[in-house]
Amino acid sequence: MLGEVIYSLKPNILFMRLTCLDVFRGITIAGMILVNMASVAEPNVYPPLLHAQWHGWTPTDLVFPFFLFIVGAAISFSFSKYTDNKAEGKTSHLPYGRIFRRAAILFALGLFLNGFWNQGIWTFDFSSLRLMGVLQRISLTYLIASLAVLHLPRRSQWILTGVLLIGYWLTMMYIPVPGYGAGVLTREGNFGAYVDRLIIPKTHLYKGDGFNLMGDPEGIFSTIPAVASVLFGYFTGEWIRTQKKTNSETSMDLVLFGLSCLIIGGIWDLAFPINKKLWTSSYVIFTTGWALLLLAACYELIEVRRMRRWSKPFEVLGLNAIFIFVASVLLIKILVKTTIGSGEKALSTYDWIYQNLFAAWAGAFNGSLLFAIATVLLWLAVACAMYRRGWFIKV
Repeated sequence: MLGEVIYSLKPNILFMRLTCLDVFRGITIAGMILVNMASVAEPNVYPPLLHAQWHGWTPTDLVFPFFLFIVGAAISFSFSKYTDNKAEGKTSHLPYGRIFRRAAILFALGLFLNGFWNQGIWTFDFSSLRLMGVLQRISLTYLIASLAVLHLPRRSQWILTGVLLIGYWLTMMYIPVPGYGAGVLTREGNFGAYVDRLIIPKTHLYKGDGFNLMGDPEGIFSTIPAVASVLFGYFTGEWIRTQKKTNSETSMDLVLFGLSCLIIGGIWDLAFPINKKLWTSSYVIFTTGWALLLLAACYELIEVRRMRRWSKPFEVLGLNAIFIFVASVLLIKILVKTTIGSGEKALSTYDWIYQNLFAAWAGAFNGSLLFAIATVLLWLAVACAMYRRGWFIKV
């Protein structure tokens, strides 16, 4: 049963599937759908539902790192058999096949979503296919973090995390970019964009949001600190997994850790600005802080106080997270690419629904918000139907 805690014979360690982790994942997926759908109506969108233009952050900028954090937390529980055996000096067959298969499937799904956008709904243009993206970043960070967890002792895992964050900071600030110099954090002049342009052909880079020839907001180089986002989730999952009891002390510790990360991230922001598109080290620490606070709330309400009725919709979403995310992105692209009517004045399906069913009576900004909320509810209904039938699509 989901959320049931099974105690092993090993002292001081709980083997469990925590419902609060599924709820956390579901909240994140709901947030992804909400902001993705709302952003289509830009500029008629409330600012908190849009990403920060460059430096700084909005609530929307918390969603993606939350997902990477929960990927790391899930690694802790799914690999517990192997890591515990390693700690005891036992040998076991490591799940390389599963790791590489999952990473490959996620990367392929990301390419599929990118190609779905290029030349229409049913055709793909591989000559201009964007190589990187959200699912590709999840794939690479999951792969690297999993291998680190299976092969490095705990102290080395922490050292690796520090090296990733500090090394990225020093590289971005002190290695000069030809034509720009060192420490230039503009779209074109930052070192990460320079590396992306060196490795990825121009036709395969991200082409939207003013990023032409810049690099990629989910590029190769900025994936380095994103691995740390996953590892912080893993450390948190391991810490929770080894608690002797499920009580409010654990929740309060999570709050203290979270507040500490917010402070550290805020201070680091003064030297290395919080920036999602660059995935700066300060951004990693800062968003980890918010993730810890949200997890603390979920843990306290669900695991400690057993208040679960409110969380059931998010739990259901979280159990089919990747499927719901991929399907929701496909729906958005279909709505944007297809039209209602004919001729030059034909509206996209999205615009027709938005203007006639939402904006016409609620106004432009409220209409985009309500359309996004309605989309979340639609996918919640799909997730509930899958849940009732026992359909859980895992990657």
